Amino acid sequence: MTSSDFWWEPPFAGTEAEHLTGALDRLRTTFRWKADELDAAGLRARLGSSALTLGGLLKHLALVEDYTFRTKFRGEPPGEIWRPAATEEGWDFTSAADDSPVELYALWDGAVERARVTLTAALADGGLDQPVHVSGPDGERASLRRLVCDLIEEYGRHTGHADLLREAVDGRVGEDPPAGWQPRGARQG
Repeated sequence: MTSSDFWWEPPFAGTEAEHLTGALDRLRTTFRWKADELDAAGLRARLGSSALTLGGLLKHLALVEDYTFRTKFRGEPPGEIWRPAATEEGWDFTSAADDSPVELYALWDGAVERARVTLTAALADGGLDQPVHVSGPDGERASLRRLVCDLIEEYGRHTGHADLLREAVDGRVGEDPPAGWQPRGARQG
């Protein structure tokens, strides 16, 4: 096996930025693998009394990606598609039931790609220490490092949720995708 078989693995001995972005991308990849190749029923499946679904997690994490890199980083609105999230608590989770698998996968994939492009450019133009738009109650602006660490935490939490949900849907288990895995999207037929 080669490193290209496990393209999501962070470097063994890289810079701080490479390790943080690598850890984030490994979590993104593991989450996407847990949610991959499901039909509408699989993306809407729930466990017990929880309303959490894999489709809801896809939509929620797409919102988090856009909100982090557009609003918190740049100070821009997260995008027109996310307008209801500003006024309807849990909209991203609940409205996913109305979206097709193709729409949900495209939404998450697009948000992550936009975030990667923004993060790569930001790292090249100021690094992790640069201040971002969002600030705390005292007015102190957060650093890009803080945003990346917050995303790692967010993905860590929800990848655990996705692990349980996916096992309940079809028994898929495992810590990492298999060698050579690539995202596929919605199950056909």
